[in-house]
Amino acid sequence: MRRLNRKKTLNLMKELDAFPKVPESYVETSVSGGTVSLIAFTTIAFLTVMEFTVYRDTWMKYEYEVDKDFTSKLRINIDITVAMRCQYVGADVLDLAETMVASADGLIYEPVIFDLSPQQKEWQRMLQLIQSRLQEEHSLQDVIFKSAFKSASTALPPREDNSLQSPDACRIHGHLYVNKVAGNFHITVGKAIPHPRGHAHLAALVSHESYNFSHRIDHLSFGELIPGIINPLDGTEKIASDHNQMFQYFITIVPTKLHTYKISAETHQFSVTERERVINHAAGSHGVSGIFMKYDISSLMVTVTEEHMPFWQFLVRLCGIIGGIFSTTGILHGFGRFVAEIIFCRFRLGSSKSTSVPLPDGHTSNHLPLSTDNSTH
Repeated sequence: MRRLNRKKTLNLMKELDAFPKVPESYVETSVSGGTVSLIAFTTIAFLTVMEFTVYRDTWMKYEYEVDKDFTSKLRINIDITVAMRCQYVGADVLDLAETMVASADGLIYEPVIFDLSPQQKEWQRMLQLIQSRLQEEHSLQDVIFKSAFKSASTALPPREDNSLQSPDACRIHGHLYVNKVAGNFHITVGKAIPHPRGHAHLAALVSHESYNFSHRIDHLSFGELIPGIINPLDGTEKIASDHNQMFQYFITIVPTKLHTYKISAETHQFSVTERERVINHAAGSHGVSGIFMKYDISSLMVTVTEEHMPFWQFLVRLCGIIGGIFSTTGILHGFGRFVAEIIFCRFRLGSSKSTSVPLPDGHTSNHLPLSTDNSTH
């Protein structure tokens, strides 16, 4: 009884077979079919390798939403070298809420030499080259996001030479926490002092001849400090042409949440517009000499997520490639054979019509006999 049920089940499964087997003796092979098969297999192998490369790669997905976080603090990461002695300059932040953040809260004033060593100049040249490429190829930013925490540090390397030159510049580096409102970070002559109506800098004891706001921005970023991320102002160097000169940077900050397979962090991207001018009150160019970075925070927040193709989608695309190529090449091969048979049949028919047939009376006929018979009537 079990054997009978098993036999019925096998017969049922045979009836459901959608891939009937044809004996090899019934299959006719041809040179054209072999050529098309070779082309099809080569194309399938090539596209499979390309598809696997796409499957291994990742891409960045950008989503936008309104930033509803107004209470947290914004971190400013600073590393700027000014071509003046540290006792002559002061840095602080004043925001729209009239809140003053002094540099003593997190910045370090370090006497250094303004001119870079050969190794540092090479670092700066490479960083400026990367910046120029980023401005031309915006898609390279995705590569930087994916390589964050994995690439080499973008910080200025220490001097490799033991220069005996006395320090002639001041490196201001560290970080500050400010309110998430528009503000102005600036470096100017004199130390900042509190003032009922804002703030002021004590610059009376510094002569105008010692003013020199030539500067180099080794690093400027907002939010969490992420190694490997290159910001728009990193590697910027400005040389002042006059003692009384103002350098202005207008910065728009966009809060950014970065989620990759390596890290998950909250940082800030920003764009910048630069302007510089000489202060000359007689000519109507008013202002204060120094370096001014006026920043504003966008109300939109960007979420950048690294995505990968699912494995099931890779299988579907792979099956589509294999089946599509087999079907397409089969159709093209059949159509080609059909066209070839029509052409050859016409050629044979035309050559047969031009064949001469001798007649019994010695004349010739160019017409084919309708029938042939071995018997004589």
